[in-house]
Amino acid sequence: MNETMKTLFGLFGGLAIFLFGMNQMSDALQKAAGERMKKILAMFTSNPVRGVLAGALVTAVLQSSSATTVMAIGFVSAGLMTLPQAISVIFGANIGTTMTAQLIAFDINDYIYPIIFVGFLTNFIGKKEKTKSIGTVILSFGLLFLGISTMSSVMKPLANSPVFIHMLEKVADIPVLGVLVGLCMTLVVQSSSATIAVLQNFAAQAGPNGHSLLGLAGAIPVLLGDNIGTTITALLASLGGSRNAKRTAIAHSIFNISGTLLFIWFVKPYAHLITMISPHGAETAVISRQIANAHTGFNLTMTILWTPLLWLMVKIVMRILPETEAEKKARLGTSRVIMYLDDSVINQPAAALQLVVEEAMNLGNRIGEVLRELPAVVRGDQKSEKVMASIEESKELHKAILDYMTKLYANGVLNEDQAHKANGIMYIVDEIDRIRHVCHNVIDISTQDQTGGFSYSAKAISDVNKSLMSTLNMYFATLEVIATGDVSRIHEIKNIKNTLVQFNVNIQNRHLKRVAKGECAKELTASFAELISNIDRITSNCDNILEAVNGHLNLNELRAIEDHVMPSELSLNM
Repeated sequence: MNETMKTLFGLFGGLAIFLFGMNQMSDALQKAAGERMKKILAMFTSNPVRGVLAGALVTAVLQSSSATTVMAIGFVSAGLMTLPQAISVIFGANIGTTMTAQLIAFDINDYIYPIIFVGFLTNFIGKKEKTKSIGTVILSFGLLFLGISTMSSVMKPLANSPVFIHMLEKVADIPVLGVLVGLCMTLVVQSSSATIAVLQNFAAQAGPNGHSLLGLAGAIPVLLGDNIGTTITALLASLGGSRNAKRTAIAHSIFNISGTLLFIWFVKPYAHLITMISPHGAETAVISRQIANAHTGFNLTMTILWTPLLWLMVKIVMRILPETEAEKKARLGTSRVIMYLDDSVINQPAAALQLVVEEAMNLGNRIGEVLRELPAVVRGDQKSEKVMASIEESKELHKAILDYMTKLYANGVLNEDQAHKANGIMYIVDEIDRIRHVCHNVIDISTQDQTGGFSYSAKAISDVNKSLMSTLNMYFATLEVIATGDVSRIHEIKNIKNTLVQFNVNIQNRHLKRVAKGECAKELTASFAELISNIDRITSNCDNILEAVNGHLNLNELRAIEDHVMPSELSLNM
């Protein structure tokens, strides 16, 4: 094998190790810290500055701007985050992603193999999934630097190649050419972190004169091209996504393209500034850190410039991709059956589970509205068709949640803790759906009686109304426990359930007495008993949900919004 092939294979092999280490580290960090990072995104985006800080922190911890972007886009699609909030998060993600370059700038060649060994040992010996994830992070961190070391070793012979030196001189002398080189590199590799790592290694090679082959002024245009390249990758990835996904990707592109158009005129002064604020020493020894600082400085400067102009960015992306009629109807409050689920975040389990919980609460509230209409249906004051339409929509929503959860399981992205929570969510969603079935039964019973020309006496209607309204209160109190995680109310709700069950027994006894006196039609005896039995089933379903939540499952920690459940008053009014 000739020297050229050895160099190429070494370069691409090192790049492969680097990319593998980077991806594994990001995945492991998401498993270990994804829940907390998701909470930060959900809680700290109330204004643009906090959105920027949240985006920067989450990306710096997860080592993946893509993960942060996908979470933000998913929250926008679900209505948990506005487009301006998502764009501010993207601004922050641009700052956070520069942490990778800062890490690469450290010289830890002497410690690479000990780090890999410690990471492997922690992963191999660890029993808990979180410990294994931490081991994977350490191991991947070592692999990342092993890839860099491999690339660095094979690049050394290039420093003596006249052809290669001539090419680099062209790039250094023509900034636009440097931008194009960086752009093409990122489009080929599909990772700006990887291309910046390659750039840092190239620049750290000493030429015949002992100085950097590229120099900081030559590296900055390539760096700018890398930043544009990563936004084009995001644009391509958003093509199959929602319009808000496309708008967020466009905002990301505008951010970096506008920055390049600005910085390209001040390359040498900017290089001089970075040299002044970076560590001093031999150029080849410090240029990797200088490039990392230039990368951070570029994104920090553009974030400071764009954050006060967030309104303008939103206006630009909305002009490029105007609001559709469907979006307008959704914004104006036209009801949607599926409000939160978004397939684009399936690979981000922390965010995906949050959307599932919000959709489960949406299902819960829809069934609550059906329960609220049941007394009128039983009285004959409300046409059953309208309520049945709501029941069918709830059935569709339940199926959508199950399908979404199936995709989550099939992807294999859930860790042990997330899988446990997912099982709990599934159980609660199924119990809520059983209440939907019961509501369907109550409507069927009432409709059949009314169609047959029979009607309950005023006293029977009064008793059923009291029972249904008390059941409704118990149901919403149960939803509140799910939404808030306040298990202190469970004992109170269970007492109400026991009282309600006894009340329903009394209702049936009173009905039989009325039948004996001729006050109620004897033909309604069986249907009345079935009606009360179904109401009892609702209280049992609520009890099952409370048992699942009590000490085993706290869905409140997975939620982003707090005003999602109608307040209840626990009273029987009997």
